[in-house]
Amino acid sequence: MSGPELVLVLRYRKAVTYGFHVLLGALEQHGTTTRYEVRFGETPASTAEHIRAALATGAKVLVLWSFYSPDAAALAEELALVRRLADGPSVLHIAGGVHATAEPVQTLDAGWDIAAVGEGETTLLKLVDAVGAPTGITGLVYRDAAGDIIKTGRPERRPLDDFRGFSLRWDRFNALEITRGCVFSCRFCQTPFMFSAKFRHRSVADVRWHVDRMRERGLRDVRFITPTALSYGSQTDEPNLAAVEDLLASCHEGIGPRGRVFFGSFPSEIRPEHVSREALRLVRRYCANTNIIVGAQSGSDRVLAAAKRGHDVEQVRRAARLAIEEGFRINVDMIFGMPGEDHADVQASLSLARELAELGARIHAHTFMPLPGTPWRDAPAGDVDPETVREVDRLSQRGALYGHWQRQRDHAHRLAAAAQAYPRPGRSRTLLPVVTPADPAVPDQGGR
Repeated sequence: MSGPELVLVLRYRKAVTYGFHVLLGALEQHGTTTRYEVRFGETPASTAEHIRAALATGAKVLVLWSFYSPDAAALAEELALVRRLADGPSVLHIAGGVHATAEPVQTLDAGWDIAAVGEGETTLLKLVDAVGAPTGITGLVYRDAAGDIIKTGRPERRPLDDFRGFSLRWDRFNALEITRGCVFSCRFCQTPFMFSAKFRHRSVADVRWHVDRMRERGLRDVRFITPTALSYGSQTDEPNLAAVEDLLASCHEGIGPRGRVFFGSFPSEIRPEHVSREALRLVRRYCANTNIIVGAQSGSDRVLAAAKRGHDVEQVRRAARLAIEEGFRINVDMIFGMPGEDHADVQASLSLARELAELGARIHAHTFMPLPGTPWRDAPAGDVDPETVREVDRLSQRGALYGHWQRQRDHAHRLAAAAQAYPRPGRSRTLLPVVTPADPAVPDQGGR
């Protein structure tokens, strides 16, 4: 048999392997007449080396990149380096993921040949069938020979059960995605705007198939990827605990007595209004984790309402108390510098953080980033004033707070600058009005 017609080179970074594993899981099930190979570029130099080796065989080369918006600028520099080391007319660099989906033109201008938008499984399979030629394949944005932007439309959204959640052929495993999309549509979050504002769940039977394969391979830990863990099996904003128990019981049985199931810990946080004794005791019964992650985001009801969070501050307090009473260590996500925050809002968040820390919770601190594809894409970068920085540092020194919030401040300014360079006229930012303490419209910051 002759050599490959197509070589897929994955710019394989440990921070973003999950998306590639899902694509490989889809690929290994796919029957195609195209002769192809897959290679993993774990550094820019090895990526370029794989490109050179593929070109030497006469194959077409697709270099696949996946990254989040905060990493876009750094990866564009890396792309330029790879091109200097190895390039040719039969090499196409394709960027996928949430950033490419939200900002395809910006992605092309940064140096990529093609932006893959939306869910990538069917797009990749069609590209492989077409030996890398993008013409007529949905889910792509690129420039034609005249430099005009070509948008081929969104790819079809298929049930999660249609594709494997990791790759057996290439022996690449990860936390298993059990839900795509989110009905809550928080204004700072990219998930519902990439995958749609509704839930699609992987069936219990399909999850169990994956767990059985993991056990056969000697893997012991089962983790899940979901935007809201206790929404599994639901199509509304209410939990479906019967479906959650079916899932956890099956996984607990499937991984066996030497295995462990983790649920409600990273990367499967829980919404505060979903926390109940019944739910916590389900996690305790079937799972190994003694900590859970709850998304609070703010200590101000005014900010929570503007962000469309769908819960209030008192529900955060209640969740923390219940979790601690049931024997869990609770980690609470909070975002500082949200659009339109005033001094009272910030003080309310700091007060809540101190209160939760006294209960025994840990605060996972973030700085607001205006992420592409979200309603707050055009908002200013998160602004954390020196007084807030000092208070956050004090909590950190006590061991009550952690996170990369300082690094996120730099990312936020880069993202805000990119949004200004690529304006979206007519898009409402839906920001909070900035008010002064003397303004009679300032509401009470206490929990409802």
